Parts: sequence; C-alpha cells; structure tokens
Amino acid sequence: MANRIKESNITPGAVTSDKIAPGTVSASNISPGTITGAKIAPATVEGSNIAPATITAPNIGPAAITAPLIGPAAVGAPNISPGAITTTQISPTAGIVSGQIAPGTIANDRLANNSVTINGSSVSLGGSVDISAGTDWQTVVTADGSTATTASAGEGYFIDTTSAAHTINLPSSPTQGDEVTIVDYAGTFGSNNVTVGRNGSYIDGTTNDGILATNRLNVRFVYIDATQGWKAIFDDASGNYGALYVTATGGTIATSGDYKIHTFTGDGCFVVSCAGNPSGSASVDYLVVAGGGGGGGDEVSTAGGGGGAGGFRYSASTFCSEGPGAPLANPTGISVSATTYPVTVGGGGAGGSSPKPNDGTQGSNSVFSTITSTGGGFGNGAGAPEGNAGSGGSGGGARNTSAGSGNTPPTSPSQGNPGGASSVGGPTYASGGGGGARGSTSLGVSDAGGDGANGKVVVKYYG
Repeated sequence: MANRIKESNITPGAVTSDKIAPGTVSASNISPGTITGAKIAPATVEGSNIAPATITAPNIGPAAITAPLIGPAAVGAPNISPGAITTTQISPTAGIVSGQIAPGTIANDRLANNSVTINGSSVSLGGSVDISAGTDWQTVVTADGSTATTASAGEGYFIDTTSAAHTINLPSSPTQGDEVTIVDYAGTFGSNNVTVGRNGSYIDGTTNDGILATNRLNVRFVYIDATQGWKAIFDDASGNYGALYVTATGGTIATSGDYKIHTFTGDGCFVVSCAGNPSGSASVDYLVVAGGGGGGGDEVSTAGGGGGAGGFRYSASTFCSEGPGAPLANPTGISVSATTYPVTVGGGGAGGSSPKPNDGTQGSNSVFSTITSTGGGFGNGAGAPEGNAGSGGSGGGARNTSAGSGNTPPTSPSQGNPGGASSVGGPTYASGGGGGARGSTSLGVSDAGGDGANGKVVVKYYG
C-alpha cells in the first residue's frame, strides 16, 4: 500500500515550499479535501511544485485557495485540470488576485460572461469589430429620373438632382432609432424634387410619401415607432411631410369650398409660399384673357371693323370643363414652386379716331407663368388707308380688305379665331366684326367700333 500523508499527521504550517521536491505533489498523493488553507504556508504553492493537472476540485476544500497562499504567477493552465476551480473553491474575500494568474491562462470559455454586444452584434472578449461613428456617408447619387435609391439605416446621401428628379426609399423594416440623412448636393431640390418613399412605414403618422422641394435642404429622418413612423429632425426647412397644399398671395382672393381663387384685373404678383405636394395639391389652374383690339372708326356710309377679342387660354383640372369653352381647355394646370410669379393683365386697344376714321389699335398681351394670351387684333377704320385688319388672339374685323387672323401666334388649344370679312359692293361697305375665342364670325353691319375690353387673369387651386 502506497504511503499517504493524512491531515492528522501534518502540523499546521509545516508544509513549506522548501519541504516539497519539484513535481512531488500529484493528485494520487492527496486525499480528497486534504489541502486546506490552514495546511499551506503563505506563498507556498508554486508552479514548480505542482505536477500537471494535479489540482482538481475534489482535492480542494471549500474556499481553501486564498491569495496569500499562492506565489506570483504560480498557477498556470497546465497545473489545473479542466473544470477544477469553481467558485466554491475560491475564498470570496481573499481569493485569487491578478498577480497570481499567469498571462493568457484564463480562456474565454472559462468565463461566465465572455462577450459584449456592440450595435446589436455579439463580440467575444479579445475580438474586434468595425464601429461606425456617426453617419456613414455614401458617394454622391446622381439622379437620372428613373433609378431609385434604397436607403440603409445609419447612412447619409448627397443627391444631385441637377438633371432630373429622384426617389429614395426609406428602409423597409426599421427599428427605433434608425436614421437616414438626405442632403441637396447641388441646390436643385426646388426644381427637381426628391420623393422620399415611406416603404411600408408611416411618415409623420401619415401614409403619404415625403416630397423634398426646397433648395439646399438637409434633412435627417429618424424612425420612432409603428404609430408615427419616420420623423424629420435637423431639417433646414422644417415642415409637415404628409399632405401639403399650395399657399399663395396676390390679387383679389376668394374661397369657394376647398378652392382658393386669385383674380387679377391689373398687373401684380402671384406669390407662392408653399408649393404643396402630390398628396395635397402641387399645381394651379389658370384663366388668362388678353386685352381686346380696338374697333375701326366709321364714316357716314361705312362702319369700321370690329376689334378682335383678346386671346383666351385656360386649364380645366379644377375649373368647370363643361360649356361652350370646353374645347379650348388645357386638361392640366401648372406645377408651381415656392417663388414669385409676375402677372401681366393686358389692356384693351383704343378705337379708331374720328372725325377722320382710322384703324383701331391692338390689344395688349396677358401673361401668367408660361402662359401668354395675345392681344386682340385691331379693326379696320372706314376711312383708313387700304390694309388688312390686325391679327392676334382673335383677329380684327375687315372694312373692305382681309380680316385679321386669329390664334396668332398659334397655341394648342387655340386661343381665338379670325376676324370677319366685310361685305363688298358700293356705295357702302359693311365692315366685319372682330373674332372671338368661340364665337363664329359674320359679315359686319353699319356700326361703329369702340375700345377693346381689358384682359383678366384668374388663378385657382385646391387648398
């Protein structure tokens, strides 16, 4: 039977490092629970005194291992059997300190908490991960009018809409705190808008896509929750990203139901402060009438030709599209931006002078945005030198010559019609009447022409 040292044969403090030959103590020489803190002199346990894997859990009494009993860096991985040291073997008040553990001894799998979570990803202790600090800016997106961008959380996008509008879709499955930043690269969002697709989530609690239509805009969208969805913050032009409506001043303003109507009877400005968006209203209808031409002067036996009506142009997306003017209606209005639109209202032409009859004068043009209605053509004077009547929005009536042409310059739909011809045959001439936007022309009668009527501009929109 092998000789064994029993606890009863060891005087407290008797076993010191100089009493133990290197490699002498092995697991087979230690009775379970024999080694306790009282039997080990301070700093006695050295790595050179312990055979590999000698110390196992059954051989160590509860809380037996304390810091004073272990020499610096004495315990190395080869000396400890897997799973040997557990919390019950270490004194909670005087246990192992860092100086007594050899570097690299404790592996991650020996630790209860051996990883950390960074940006939603688990990283093992001692491992590495790339961390994006702030916004991850992408290369400039150049809009081509057809290719959309799908945004990712945490990214920023400079968008160049110099040549075309663009669509950027927000992330489809966002979580709280996700951010997307959009910047107007070239200062052209006002002319070529950016549509922010909600991609299944709300924007400001609505089911409308956002429209970015302000130059030099810099906006960050942050996802809040399923109720409000995405919210715009740090916005250089803060506002609602749901339905927006045209807002403007200028002229005499009236309200008819949900519509605003601006009437101009003289020159002025239509000033748009909010251009709206497709979810609300983003365009306006127009009615632009030019000044009528002046009628020609008459003499005893012959009346002067009538002045032509001013050009007549309108759109019918909100105006009534029925009635005699319907064939002249443009079915689409004008898209507006937040700017000032000068309005010119054409005056009527003066009638031919008397007592010596002369031709009338041309009416003046009326202008709104891209729409110009041409002034009505003048009527021939009964005693004027031979010559044709004036052409214009609608042509002037003839005396004994050719009538003026209408729809000059041409527009589509037509802005007017030719003037009427005169009846010929002496000794009197019946001069023709001026043309109108829809009225047919006919031979004139002995009647004097007067001054042309002034024009008018009307702008109407939903809002």
